[in-house]
Amino acid sequence: MTSEGHRDWRENRIASALAGQNPTVLRRLTAGFAAIGDVQFLPGYSVLLVDELHVERLSDLPKAKRHAFLSDMDALGEAVELACRRLDAEFRRVNLEILGNTDGFLHAHVWPRYAWEPTDLVRLPVWLYPRENWTDERYALTSRHDELRASIAEELDGLVAVGEAAAGTSP
Repeated sequence: MTSEGHRDWRENRIASALAGQNPTVLRRLTAGFAAIGDVQFLPGYSVLLVDELHVERLSDLPKAKRHAFLSDMDALGEAVELACRRLDAEFRRVNLEILGNTDGFLHAHVWPRYAWEPTDLVRLPVWLYPRENWTDERYALTSRHDELRASIAEELDGLVAVGEAAAGTSP
């Protein structure tokens, strides 16, 4: 149970991340939390969660924090790209999206895309994949994704360290 009284971290992903109880979190960033997705039908799918409760849209943030969130999204996207390229020779690119149509909190999707995807879907938005992909246990995040998770976290740590050194903020 989180400090918010939730039985499941999925009930409030941001509150559970702030409380250190969201098991998908890879790393705390400047304006949010990098997290690996609950579903992995496209291995490496990750999400950037804003680090403030009740923020619904990018424009709810002050300009500096808005820029920090977008910078965090860029870092997570690059980390996913580097890790997925290293682990799968058929990696093609990363798609970055801020939608907000379903979940009422600011978050960004980082979708790796692969040459092995079905030909009728490979060049279309991920949201056109069959709806059951989001609930099918075959695609659920499990320990079989530990190597992928570790690779993304390692790349993200390297990118953040480089960024901090360039900004003169590293220890």
